[in-house]
Amino acid sequence: MIDLIVFLTLIALGYFVGSYLEKRHYRSIREREIKYASLPTIMLKKPLHPERVKESRLVNGSVVISIDYFKRLMAALRNIFGGNITSYESLIDRARREAVLRMKENAEGADEIINLRLETSSISKNDQKGSIGSVEVFAYGTALTY
Repeated sequence: MIDLIVFLTLIALGYFVGSYLEKRHYRSIREREIKYASLPTIMLKKPLHPERVKESRLVNGSVVISIDYFKRLMAALRNIFGGNITSYESLIDRARREAVLRMKENAEGADEIINLRLETSSISKNDQKGSIGSVEVFAYGTALTY
């Protein structure tokens, strides 16, 4: 009985701490997205005004975000019963948005970022097939100054 209580306590603690940290990260992302909203980032390979480009340089941003144990448990249950694994969706969303923001931070002074590309890879814990420990997202593009 004690083992069950400890297990449930740890699951509840994981849920509340994980939810708090995720909400705090989303709040930080939203604040920085507002700050960098004036820096257009597009996936086009060529600039809209190539004759005006004074400088171009490669910029990148990278992030590794881990999934908490509660979300991993929920994903395992969803894997048994089927359906969308929303805990992994929020993990990927946070990682992509964070990587793009870090790339924009590295493009200080640029007027535009073109040819945005995102690379995503999972880092498995203990090399177990189907198990995701964390996800890495690498964003890169060409920062242009007019």
